Amino acid sequence: MSTQQGKILIVDDDVDVLRAARLLLKRHFTQVDFEKNPQKIPYLVTNFDYDVILLDMNFTRDLSSGKEGFEWLDKILDINPKATVVLFTAYGDVEMAVRAIKAGAVDFVLKPWENDKLLATIQTAVTTHQAAQEKKSGGATLHTDNVLIGDSPGMQEVMETVSRVAATDANILILGENGTGKDLLARHIHALSQRKDKKFVPVDLGALSETLFESELFGHVKGAFTDAREDRSGRFEEANSGTIFLDEIGNIALPFQAKLLTVLQNRQITRVGSNKALPLDVRLICATNRNIQQMAAQQQFRQDLLYRVNTIEIHLPPLRERKEDIVPLAEYFLGIYRRKYNRPVAFLHDTLITQLEQYEWPGNIRELQHAIERAVILCQGKTLMPRDVFVKTNTAAETLDTGFNLEDMERNMISQALKKCNGNITDAAKELGLSRAALYRRMEKYNL
Repeated sequence: MSTQQGKILIVDDDVDVLRAARLLLKRHFTQVDFEKNPQKIPYLVTNFDYDVILLDMNFTRDLSSGKEGFEWLDKILDINPKATVVLFTAYGDVEMAVRAIKAGAVDFVLKPWENDKLLATIQTAVTTHQAAQEKKSGGATLHTDNVLIGDSPGMQEVMETVSRVAATDANILILGENGTGKDLLARHIHALSQRKDKKFVPVDLGALSETLFESELFGHVKGAFTDAREDRSGRFEEANSGTIFLDEIGNIALPFQAKLLTVLQNRQITRVGSNKALPLDVRLICATNRNIQQMAAQQQFRQDLLYRVNTIEIHLPPLRERKEDIVPLAEYFLGIYRRKYNRPVAFLHDTLITQLEQYEWPGNIRELQHAIERAVILCQGKTLMPRDVFVKTNTAAETLDTGFNLEDMERNMISQALKKCNGNITDAAKELGLSRAALYRRMEKYNL
């Protein structure tokens, strides 16, 4: 019996279903995880790269309507639009499952399932997902390119520091507001390090619940707790010989700060439920948007842990303090999204350039990126104009037409496209640069 390379996640609140599905699939795939609590889906999808997610349509809150299944499908695809989701559904829910296919799922399996059919469905989904990922890796993406754009004095100082410390194994703490690119900088440092050919393992500590902290970071052995049905390595162990990036480290509760400090001091980890210490060899990069020095002074963050993680501190300046970088960043995003959405727009109008430079950008690079993406989608000509990005053009620093509510913005964009195309889904999807399935999913989300 051959084993296919593939990572599967099964989400169902029926323990018997989980056991039966996992028993079948683990004989055919390299990794099969399962979870009975759907509330953990955001953490799992954010921190683990699954080839296929097998998702139940009904959970305990609503046993028959499938509403929860649609909600979780939507959240999964919001976190990772490229996620491959296969639905579990009962015989009476076939019509509902067909609706879910339109909303973004790739297939569905009836309960009770036939083993051969379930296996064939998952194998096809894994193969399709992996082929798409391989194709994607051949093109440019914001993350894999590790693009750091900036000639401003602030960014020159950052890059000078990076050039001096990247090749060392010094622990680095990256400080900066949300949206300034801390994750991207961490990846860039790893790419310049002696460990560049080893793994870079990011961990979003802000999405990590206290009940999962030790198990996810340090691993566990079979029987360590109720759901521990097999040995499992943690993120530190996964990053051994490479780099681990602990994002939002300021969010860790004090008891877990002590556990993390012990691991960093001893350079070894012990899985939950085990007495065996495993040697640890990782490069540590951390980041936070909080005033961690103030937190330490107020005894909200351990001073000894702070000393351990910030051998080198790098402050990423907000976009309002690096005005020289705004236009190059805008032009970079313009190039990315004109190719992604196949739009003719290729230039920034001089008036728009002035407004971009004078706006404060409270959401930093992430806000600029979203603004340019939206403008590229809606622009009808070859030049981005102020009206494409800003609500008004009579003053230089008007509020963006997002109101900082991306859902309202997306709903309005879809409504405008549908109205322009007289309700034709195919034409509206093409206008928005989406697939029909992606547009159906968003229409379901906003009841359009």
